[in-house]
Amino acid sequence: MQKKLTITVDEQVYAGLHHVVGRRKISRFIEALVRPHVVSQDLMEAYREMAADEAREAEAHEWAEATIADVAHEAR
Repeated sequence: MQKKLTITVDEQVYAGLHHVVGRRKISRFIEALVRPHVVSQDLMEAYREMAADEAREAEAHEWAEATIADVAHEAR
């Protein structure tokens, strides 16, 4: 889930971000810079391992599809 964050930066930094990174890419750029400093490497490695487990991913996909079908059935 994403959260919105308002930050204050110097005018030159703001202009530089727009010029170098591009208007619609600033959030992604800042997140990529900050993430290694605030998200545990152990957690990131655990997510990589989970994603690499094809059987687990297939099971999760099946569960998600079944849940969507259940909700669609209840909405009728």
